Amino acid sequence: MTQTVPIRFHQIIFTVAILGLCWQGMMAVHELGHVIGAFATGGRVNRVVLHPAAISRTDVSPNPSPTIVVWAGPVAGSLLPLVMLAAFHVAKLSGQGRGLLQFFVGFCLLANGAYIGVGGFDGVGDAGEMLRHGTPMWAMLVFGISACGLGLWLWHQLGSLKHFLTYPETVRRPHAFFTAAALAAVIAAELLLSARS
Repeated sequence: MTQTVPIRFHQIIFTVAILGLCWQGMMAVHELGHVIGAFATGGRVNRVVLHPAAISRTDVSPNPSPTIVVWAGPVAGSLLPLVMLAAFHVAKLSGQGRGLLQFFVGFCLLANGAYIGVGGFDGVGDAGEMLRHGTPMWAMLVFGISACGLGLWLWHQLGSLKHFLTYPETVRRPHAFFTAAALAAVIAAELLLSARS
């Protein structure tokens, strides 16, 4: 009993830290897509908000091609992580690093897919911008379903969630604290470098 509690604690720290890193990383890659879209179409990026207490956003003005810029966020936010995973595959790299990257890629696909596919019904954020600039709802749904489906498939390839929860000793203490330290460093950098609004 005394041995199980610390092991479970390490698993909880690792899980919370990984989810936090995935969230922050997903927002960063998503906003990078908006930035790339703006530069590619002659727009001017005025501000990128990446703050732990705010939803990320990229302000572009002038924005001569708002449809391209708004789509560049979720498209690049899904494709760039996939390219990273493909590079790992081509280089035949394996181990925990590849598994964590695959989890992150699945997270990005699910987050971007749900954001666009479901967001269209509420008309919020990027999905609202897409609708206002003439993107049909069916296109958003196709993107959302495709991205979410691929994300879930990548997660399924990682193995059983039940197995992970049943055997907390699969997470070692150094990995748990290293991951938590990485999340703390990312949050500290965002607090220092990005405005909240």
